[in-house]
Amino acid sequence: MTAQLNPCGDVAVLVPAAGAGVRLGAGGPKALRQLGGEPMLVHTIRRVAAAPSVRTIVVAAPPLDVEAVHALLAPVAPVLVVPGGAERQESVAAALAAVPVGPEIILVHDAARALAPPSLVESVAAAVRAGSDAVIPVLPVVDTVKEVDGDGFVLGTVDRATLRAVQTPQGFRRSVLAAAHASAAASLTDDAGLVEKLGVRVTCVPGHEHALKITRPFDLAIAELLLERPA
Repeated sequence: MTAQLNPCGDVAVLVPAAGAGVRLGAGGPKALRQLGGEPMLVHTIRRVAAAPSVRTIVVAAPPLDVEAVHALLAPVAPVLVVPGGAERQESVAAALAAVPVGPEIILVHDAARALAPPSLVESVAAAVRAGSDAVIPVLPVVDTVKEVDGDGFVLGTVDRATLRAVQTPQGFRRSVLAAAHASAAASLTDDAGLVEKLGVRVTCVPGHEHALKITRPFDLAIAELLLERPA
């Protein structure tokens, strides 16, 4: 099976999926944990593949599970599967290196955001296509946020009006993401952070409530409920 979806698409999606998921508890790689009777990664890839702009999907899997992940995803969508690294950043770099010639818009999407709808993929891609070098989907922060010192005492209250919770997929012009990873001096929690280090301006677009990150058992329970509701 060819690892290509829409041959006219201009988007490649990188899915780092090599994490152990320690906070989710015992049970193997996080992306392969069960959600609604299927591995979480299956839900993620199914939704990404449904986005019309997507031409290529590259999954960075646990190195010992590359063949198993390819066999798992083959009935879902044509994907490239490469060995991931010990850190997320290494997995993204490995997936980026495997993208074939063609797509100039690169999206990086957490495997753990299994219910992010295809419309969010399209929204991020459209913003890059319109001229942005880097795009992130965000949601307003609804909780009051306190800055706290190492002893547990409050230092102050942060103005949440200027704060946003960041989701994925994050979108980039291919050359920008490649330059960010080539110059990375430290590991950061998202690719937009690497791009910011280059001085590139990052554009925000509205996120989606279904694009929550499944990190803890509580998140998994919420995702199970969301499966019963259309995005």
